[in-house]
Amino acid sequence: MSGWTLIGAAGLVLVFLVYQLFVTDLINARSQATAAVELEGFLIERRATTTTTGVAREPELLTEPAVPVGEPLARIEIPKIKLDDVVFEGTERATLKLGPGHMPETPFPGQPGNAVISGHRTTYGRPFYDLDQLVVGDEIRVETALGVNTYEVREVLIVAPTDMWVAESIPGAWLTLTTCHPRFSAAQRLVIQAELVDGPNLDYIQTLLASASMSAE
Repeated sequence: MSGWTLIGAAGLVLVFLVYQLFVTDLINARSQATAAVELEGFLIERRATTTTTGVAREPELLTEPAVPVGEPLARIEIPKIKLDDVVFEGTERATLKLGPGHMPETPFPGQPGNAVISGHRTTYGRPFYDLDQLVVGDEIRVETALGVNTYEVREVLIVAPTDMWVAESIPGAWLTLTTCHPRFSAAQRLVIQAELVDGPNLDYIQTLLASASMSAE
C-alpha cells in the first residue's frame, strides 16, 4: 500500500509541476495578448491627458494620470533576453499572474526617483527568467504614455527578500527590476538597477541633478 501511495504522491507532484511550468505560461500568454491590445488604446488616451508640473524653470516635468491596480501601465523591452511584455500596475499575486507589475509606492518609469517593477521567474510566462544574464551597460526600454524611456544597467545585486532598501528613492531617474533567486526558489532576490539615459523627462532630470550638485558645493 505504501508503494502505491508514493506513486500516487509522485503523480500529484508531477501534475503540479506541469501546471506551474506550462499551464500558467498558457494562461499568461492569453493575458498578455489581451493586455497588449488594451495597452495601445490606453496609451493613446493617457497621452491626451499628459500634463506638466507648472514649474517655472525649463524644461518642465511631464507627468501622466494614475493607473488603477491590475490595469496595463507600460511595455517593457529588454533586447538582450528577448523580453517584450506588458507591465501592469500593482505587485499583488493576482496582478503578477498577468505579467510584470509596477510597485505603486514608487514613481512611474521615466519619472524622477526609483521605479520598481517585479515579475515571476519560473511561472506565469516567466518574464524575468533570464534576468540574471543582464550585465552593466545592457539596455532596458519602457514605453509609457509619455513615450519610450531608455535605461542602462548600472548594478546587478543578489539580496535577501527583506532588503526593501532596493526600492528606496535614488537621485535622478532609475528603474529597479526584482525577481526570485535562484530559479525555482524564493530564498533570495535578484535585483537589476538601471539609470535613465534617454526619454521625455531626461532634460528635466539632468537639470534637477545639476541644480542639486551646485547646491551641495
